[in-house]
Amino acid sequence: MEPLPARSEPPPARTEPPHAGAGERASLTAFLQYQRETLAMKCAGLTAGQLKERAVPPSDMSLLGLVRHLAEVERSWFGNVLNQEAARADRTGRVPGERADFDVADADPDEAFAVWHAECARSRAVVDGLDSLDHTVDFRGDAYSLRYVLTHMIEEYARHNGHADLLRERIDGATGE
Repeated sequence: MEPLPARSEPPPARTEPPHAGAGERASLTAFLQYQRETLAMKCAGLTAGQLKERAVPPSDMSLLGLVRHLAEVERSWFGNVLNQEAARADRTGRVPGERADFDVADADPDEAFAVWHAECARSRAVVDGLDSLDHTVDFRGDAYSLRYVLTHMIEEYARHNGHADLLRERIDGATGE
């Protein structure tokens, strides 16, 4: 799969997931990539100030906060859970569990998008390195399969892309899938 574009580049047309005949793994990974591309689309063409705007008070959510949050979610599920990496501070120095993703006042959008792109690439590499959707790991006493993590990530992105849609509409009136 092609990497996501940098924030300053226009988003490519989203790649439609296969409608039939692709197999479960190909379908799940394509739907996840489609959701990633949707977030990139929702953020395209905005200024740093617009990306940081908390457009739906009293929520502290912003498009940039969503990007930072989803970078952390990628790192957590694919790195910490599936790849069994020890939890560590993320690339911005935040410690897991701080919930500082949405504190974007001093955040650099280009850095946030670079981190998100890198985490998505790492996630794809983890998935590519696993031989089966049934690959299961024990994480804190619970068993998680690759199938579960991919499905959960599709749900995570879909939910937050709904938030992104509302934020974007509030910022500049842009609507759409």
